[in-house]
Amino acid sequence: MQLYDQQTLKVTNSLTGKKEVFKPIKDGYVGMYVCGPTVYSNVHLGNCRTFMSFDMIFRYLKHLGFKVRYVRNITDAGHLENDADEGEDKIAKKAKLEQIEPMEVVQRYTVDFHETLQKFNLLPPSIEPTATGHIIEQIEIIKSILEKGFAYEVNGSVYFDVVKFNATNDYGKLSGRKLEDMIANTRELTAQDDKRNPQDFALWKKAEPQHIMRWPSPWGDGFPGWHLECTAMSTKYLGETFDIHGGGMDLKFPHHECEIAQAEACNSTSPVNYWLHANMLTLNGKKMSKSTDNNIYPSEIFNGNNTILSKAFSPSVVRFFMMQAHYTSILDLSDEALLASEKGYQKLMEAIKNLESLPTAQNTTNFDVEAWKQECYDAMNDDFNTPILIAKLFDAVKRINLIKDGKETISEADKKKLTNLVASFTFDVLGLEEQQATEGSSNALDGVVNLLINLRNEARANKDFATSDKIRDELLAMGIQLKDGKDGTTFSIS
Repeated sequence: MQLYDQQTLKVTNSLTGKKEVFKPIKDGYVGMYVCGPTVYSNVHLGNCRTFMSFDMIFRYLKHLGFKVRYVRNITDAGHLENDADEGEDKIAKKAKLEQIEPMEVVQRYTVDFHETLQKFNLLPPSIEPTATGHIIEQIEIIKSILEKGFAYEVNGSVYFDVVKFNATNDYGKLSGRKLEDMIANTRELTAQDDKRNPQDFALWKKAEPQHIMRWPSPWGDGFPGWHLECTAMSTKYLGETFDIHGGGMDLKFPHHECEIAQAEACNSTSPVNYWLHANMLTLNGKKMSKSTDNNIYPSEIFNGNNTILSKAFSPSVVRFFMMQAHYTSILDLSDEALLASEKGYQKLMEAIKNLESLPTAQNTTNFDVEAWKQECYDAMNDDFNTPILIAKLFDAVKRINLIKDGKETISEADKKKLTNLVASFTFDVLGLEEQQATEGSSNALDGVVNLLINLRNEARANKDFATSDKIRDELLAMGIQLKDGKDGTTFSIS
């Protein structure tokens, strides 16, 4: 029997706004599609949070025993500068600025994307298709939508007819918007506009002579609309209806709304059973923005080369920080928050290390490991509630420390069970990694701390208690605790 038969997973479905019991279309199998990056710049930290959230979801589904096909695309064409189907393709614009080929831009930033996610210990998706690799599929979908009367061609461009679609369907059901309100709040079209209605969106755009990225089509040379690629790739690899579609909250409208409309117009069925959305990441209480200089890249956190944080932080500390908030809630990044997360992360790693050498008692345990285990599953089954899971892990940390100090006991069997469970939830589900110090750096740290212990001992011998206390207190502030005993002074890193 698989774990998913023993646990009841509930997810918050953006389509209904309710928490629902998760039931895959095919028993034991899950199809999940997540909108990937547009590769025209270094990956943004906020995007990393979204991909990290769905990596955690992917990990937990696999942990429960599901066979998961996880599809995450690469947008390497068709993403215009704004949602009004105007402006340049973001990748083509970058290529012009740097005077290189668009595919050079794509290659450079796809490599950066993969390297960054690898540092955060994200598992690769099952399939990572590209928009340019699926132009034929996108053209075929456009043909189908045209044949069914939900699109129209004008001067080499093809637009989705939102008003006609809404007459028989519900455009706006994911975002909770009403077409009538959208129409009332938009400008009137000018004589130069090809669209029949302002809400209509491009399925195919005619390529002007200066446009670099272009492909032949029945309507002339052009390129696909941004929304179309996800419909083409998700249905190709997961079917006309699949289990989970994820992405950032900012994609709910118009991107995901348009995906639903395209799929329903083409296949006459709802494409997704559960829509999941990850929330945004802010920096020091404000929206991240390059223009206001309130922005930081992952590499700048790892190397400490920034003016926002007091020091460098490891990828695992940043991941631990992000897992401390529910994926649907806004999370604020700050120096104080990362420093606190670093202490918590180190405390958890220290407890896991201590777990290996815990003394055991014959058939006596003060800690109900089985009940604790179910509390951990209850947390994750409640819409992947990682903050509660982490709280449960620290309940275990407390017990580990009490057993280490001889104040509680654990049997050999329960110790083995607890060791496996803590490792499973920490490393397999949360995706944390234990940061191993190199032997050289570890020896150097030991040497420096022992030097300070000797200086403190000299100060105490000379009755210079101010210096002695200062060394102890400043080491403690750095997470290094000195312990005075009959055999001398030892230290531990917390």
